[in-house]
Amino acid sequence: MHRTLLPSRAVGPIAAALLGGGVALVGAAALGKLGEKTTIIREEVAPNSLAPAAFQTGKRESINAIYRASAPGVVHIETTTKVAQQDDPFFGNPFGAAQTQRALGSGFVLDKAGHIVTNFHVVRGATAIQVSFSNNERFKAKLVGVDPSTDIAVLQVEVKARALKALPLGNSDGVRVGDQVIAIGNPFGLDRSVTAGIVSAVQRRIEAPNRLSISHVIQTDAALNHGNSGGPLLNAQGEVVGVNAQIETGGASQGNVGIGFAIPINTVKDVVAQLIKHGDVEHAFLGIEGKTLTPSIARLFHLPVNSGVIVATVRQGSGAAAGGLKAATSEVTVEGESWPAGGDVIVKVDGEPVPTVERLVDVIASKQPGEKIDVEVVRESSHDTLTVKLGRQP
Repeated sequence: MHRTLLPSRAVGPIAAALLGGGVALVGAAALGKLGEKTTIIREEVAPNSLAPAAFQTGKRESINAIYRASAPGVVHIETTTKVAQQDDPFFGNPFGAAQTQRALGSGFVLDKAGHIVTNFHVVRGATAIQVSFSNNERFKAKLVGVDPSTDIAVLQVEVKARALKALPLGNSDGVRVGDQVIAIGNPFGLDRSVTAGIVSAVQRRIEAPNRLSISHVIQTDAALNHGNSGGPLLNAQGEVVGVNAQIETGGASQGNVGIGFAIPINTVKDVVAQLIKHGDVEHAFLGIEGKTLTPSIARLFHLPVNSGVIVATVRQGSGAAAGGLKAATSEVTVEGESWPAGGDVIVKVDGEPVPTVERLVDVIASKQPGEKIDVEVVRESSHDTLTVKLGRQP
């Protein structure tokens, strides 16, 4: 059983975005279980979207040079998980005893202290974790911390510093469509395989294991398969710009079809720093579900603004509820699409415009649990400013 690379799934029309707003984190409407093979249907507007696409500048290494420099820092991860089985007196398990399952994944060395970055879903539920290096040495790994909201985990091995090859980290904000990228990992257990491609898109959104969403994701056509999860996506300078996490199979197969997704390294840096320091990550929590207002819907609803986030629901006991945010009172279907109506429209947070759900989530992501924010809303025809104390993501 491989659970080392989750297929991506669609982001629904109403984002449960604001139920959690951690580092580069967005929530998605839960339309099904993890493992469904559907396509991402939302594309975010990239920062500096008016900048023309161009080939990479600066020094570029060959694929072979990057591989030789980076492969020693890529590890093979094997996890053991005990799974309870149902009673089956007819097929050899009469007492429902636990059975052992193994899974494979990838990771990479972060520093000389032996910290290793991988995906949360690679190590989820593991009772034992072993890490293998390029010299075939195997070590038992300790789980330092996990963050299901960004699908990141940090392990640690006790290895002499001189034996560790830490990979350099790049800047994922500088990644552009068309940039050359390289993936190194262990697809189907084939140690330290390398594939190459380009960045197919940026600012994608994928679902995290806890059914929230991860934003600013890098899409690539570099071949990724089961077992690549947790491995590095490197740029042409040999710097890690993402952590390979998911593939889209289109429902046709379990293998690569040219669409893979990597969690941006700038998100990973922030999360890993908190995991190493605290063992977990706290994400700010507003407590609503919202939908991006469009100009045509604004005209139809006779609203005095053309953009913002329509509040669909407000979670009971959340900061949004305590602060007085008003949820929709009805639902209207326009050309086959459902729209919440009668609730507040959030237009600014702390004076900063939030024209879309994605922008609102990014603003919440930059805040800390317990922080108070001013939320400007349009309620019927008037503007009101509410003070909301952010909670902690459940």
